[in-house]
Amino acid sequence: MKLAIASGKGGTGKSMVAANLAFTLAMESQVSLVDCDVEEPNLHLFFPSDPMTRDVTLPIPVIDEFICTYCRKCGEFCRYGAISVLPKKLLFFADLCHSCGGCVLVCPENAIHEEPKRIGTLSVSTPLSGLKLVTGMLDTGSPLAVPIIHEVKKETSDDPIVILDTAPGTSCPVVEALEGCDACILVTESTPFGLHDLDLAADVTERLGIPAGVIINRSDGKDDETLRFCAEHDLDVMLTIPFSREIASIQSRGDLLCRVHPEWQKEFRSLFTKSKVLAGGEL
Repeated sequence: MKLAIASGKGGTGKSMVAANLAFTLAMESQVSLVDCDVEEPNLHLFFPSDPMTRDVTLPIPVIDEFICTYCRKCGEFCRYGAISVLPKKLLFFADLCHSCGGCVLVCPENAIHEEPKRIGTLSVSTPLSGLKLVTGMLDTGSPLAVPIIHEVKKETSDDPIVILDTAPGTSCPVVEALEGCDACILVTESTPFGLHDLDLAADVTERLGIPAGVIINRSDGKDDETLRFCAEHDLDVMLTIPFSREIASIQSRGDLLCRVHPEWQKEFRSLFTKSKVLAGGEL
């Protein structure tokens, strides 16, 4: 079971939901929690431990201009504009390179080879006996979040229960995290911005063919517009979490709602059961 936790905008409580769900399930099952928000990962703050960390690299072309004849085949092939060939000089823009390897294949002089370039790190820890935490961290200045997300997903590809905390929004890193998931929980809030971005996120899951449900977080009891939207788009409201200063305080000090108030564990177990049904399973 691969379950994504997503949101159309930041600050809705997506990571809070992912962390509490993983904490609750880890009491009875082996659970992998994957932080796919590789530009701003924060789940490790709720589960401090000593991780094993390794570099994530991509193969980057290195061009030998002593061999290069400036035939322009590499530049013509590169659809991302990472290589620009001038009459007597070749320019390579590493941040535009997507490491497809095509330039190596088309070079008639074998003037191009590849070397690894670090773009970030991957960390794995076991903060609880039933919980594996996998965190991707993109290096500052690197624009390539998607390969990091691909690596952290590979780390849990064979695990029985995987909860993926995606980046906020609907951009390429979110699509990469959602790819291959059985179901998605969209976390929203009853504000105009929340509803607008819920619409965007629901559209992404529909286009990807991933069944989705909704959690309304920080509810002030005035959820009519959000409930109407969910009804019109056949989205089940799976859980409502009230607006609460105490819940906000628990979260801000790096603790978990389900640890401080164990009665909430029943709600999150029910949430997972509903998610399995959403993915096509049975109660």
